[in-house]
Amino acid sequence: MSDRVTRARKLFQEGFSCSQAVFTPFAVEAGLEEETALKLSQVMGGGMSHLGLTCGAVTGALLVIGLHFGRTRAEDRAAKELTYELAQKFCRQFTEKFGSINCTDLIGCSLKTPQGLELASQNNLFEKFCSGYVEEAGRLLEEILSEGKRKQKINGPARIESRKGCNKNKSRRR
Repeated sequence: MSDRVTRARKLFQEGFSCSQAVFTPFAVEAGLEEETALKLSQVMGGGMSHLGLTCGAVTGALLVIGLHFGRTRAEDRAAKELTYELAQKFCRQFTEKFGSINCTDLIGCSLKTPQGLELASQNNLFEKFCSGYVEEAGRLLEEILSEGKRKQKINGPARIESRKGCNKNKSRRR
């Protein structure tokens, strides 16, 4: 297990949310301060603020993918496409392993209500399931980041340059 994945697991065991646990070690390594990383990612825990939607380990990983590969210029379609491609691959692989990326599906209980939160807590669902989701999300993320860096080296500047001649007056899908 890598240092980042070990740190993710430790953060989760300390009581940080799944999204914080996955995002923070990778974000700190990319230059964000730990406090900032923890604050940014906290809202995504519990299936997006206890809504039971997308698993926080997944959203934390998607934030890392965006941090590493997201576009910073509107016209950088290559970065946008690469980011989406990597995010989709991550979600596909996570789903193949666990059957879903939805928090409620993954833990078998909705976190939307106080009763659901209590049930999850009483049955140790976070420890039983989520620590494994955090660890696997970190492991998958490391593979995705390596793949993205390879693709950036191969396609990065050349793909961006090849789009300079596009008509900027045409409407663009975002």
